[in-house]
Amino acid sequence: MIRVVTSAESAARDQATIASGVPSRALMQRAGAAAASEIALRYRDKLHSGVVVLAGPGNNGGDAWVVARALASAGVRTRVVEPVPAKTADCIAERALAGTVIDSAAIISGAVPESIDHGESIVVDGLLGTGGRGAVTGAIAEGIRAATRLRDRGAVTVALDIASGVDATTGTAADGSMVADLTLTFGTAKRGQLVNRGASGAIVVLDIGLAPPSGGDATPRLVDDAWVAGMLPRIAADANKGTRKKLAIVGGAEGMAGAAVLAARAALRSGIGMVKVVVAPASVRVVQESEPSALAAAWPADEESLDSSILNWADTVVIGPGLGRGEESRALLERVLRAWHGPTLLDADAITLFQDRAGDLAKLLGGRPALLTPHPVEFSRIAGVPSDEVLANRFEVGRALAAQLGASVLLKGVPTVITSPGGERLVSATGTPALATGGSGDVLSGIAGTLLAQLGDPFAAGAAAAFVHGRAAERLPSARLGDVRGMTLDEIVAELRHVWELDARPTRYPVLAELPAIA
Repeated sequence: MIRVVTSAESAARDQATIASGVPSRALMQRAGAAAASEIALRYRDKLHSGVVVLAGPGNNGGDAWVVARALASAGVRTRVVEPVPAKTADCIAERALAGTVIDSAAIISGAVPESIDHGESIVVDGLLGTGGRGAVTGAIAEGIRAATRLRDRGAVTVALDIASGVDATTGTAADGSMVADLTLTFGTAKRGQLVNRGASGAIVVLDIGLAPPSGGDATPRLVDDAWVAGMLPRIAADANKGTRKKLAIVGGAEGMAGAAVLAARAALRSGIGMVKVVVAPASVRVVQESEPSALAAAWPADEESLDSSILNWADTVVIGPGLGRGEESRALLERVLRAWHGPTLLDADAITLFQDRAGDLAKLLGGRPALLTPHPVEFSRIAGVPSDEVLANRFEVGRALAAQLGASVLLKGVPTVITSPGGERLVSATGTPALATGGSGDVLSGIAGTLLAQLGDPFAAGAAAAFVHGRAAERLPSARLGDVRGMTLDEIVAELRHVWELDARPTRYPVLAELPAIA
């Protein structure tokens, strides 16, 4: 699985590879050659109008010179804009080598002209790379502005490793930073790319033979089709509704039955054998009329009804969709958690009701297989961490809470980060803005609850569910065209019918992973 790294971790991997015996310049040549090949393959219909390459002074600029030489050697009209002279030894060497193929008249050095437009359809951004951070100024900024004007008139922009001006760790974009249509990144996915998808375009991870860092590797892993396909349990030919498991969904306070209905529909589209929706008495009829494939029951008023509706029936319990935050909801939540000791998923109001009481929740969970699926504000409430800090530290912040609760924590967002009680992390980067709507989390709960019932592993269930949830949104035709306005969750739930057809085959070498652009 592809690793998701910070800028420093990316540099450490380069150094580990160099220390293993691969010369730094050979690594640069691998990266540039792989990128050039990918550009030629993806934009074959645009090569006839030429390519303009922006080369910075560091090793990212060296990659750019390798790309320029490879394309020029293949007969592509190639020009290079060099706002700042090459400074690193490898960049200087690759510049000299490119100069044996590219005519000096096609190399613009120093001050960038107001227009660098000679009708090219492809712009290659090799100005700053993963080491760039902070404000972009001077000649580099002029180069970005010139490239942006080409993109504005229709040229495609391809970033090498990361769009210039975007912080590879945080995703923060400096004023005047580059916006890429395609990012060709080397060996690993960078955190900043996954956070700032709007600046990254489509993301393609290319293999350049990186060695793992010495002392092991605890960096997060990127969830992909092959991993999810390997995790999903097969439904046997002789399966029945019992072997496919039974899921109880507890929520649906008066006026909020829709959340529980959405969770039930998603569970049914995810392969559950039976689903029972346990809701406030006033919501029972709504559930029965909205989703006739699900059973419906009223919130248990006594121990006998608790036994029959949940304890002696369910394999897994999801608590939270539309639960509400009143005293009746709080009492029900704690009563169910005290009586039920099997696999449990807590979402939405079930998390908020434990605001500033993570210790109490840990005692109630008692080490059972459990998964929490908070969005950043819900995470902030239970962990006692300001929401802006949650967003700024989304890859790290789940570790303390997961360890305290003895439960896996799925922090929703762009990207979604899933953390096990032992600190292992998985990252799901599927999805579109179509999921940024009320009820989306309830759909995720239904998917994750089903997988938790069937797998028994909260960490794997959460990661697979997040991936599938996002992939369903990506499959909608309007999402592929970059317009999610007008989409509904019903469409996404319906798409779950097809999303389980995962392709576990290896990707086309040297492509290790690929993420679509998010408009």
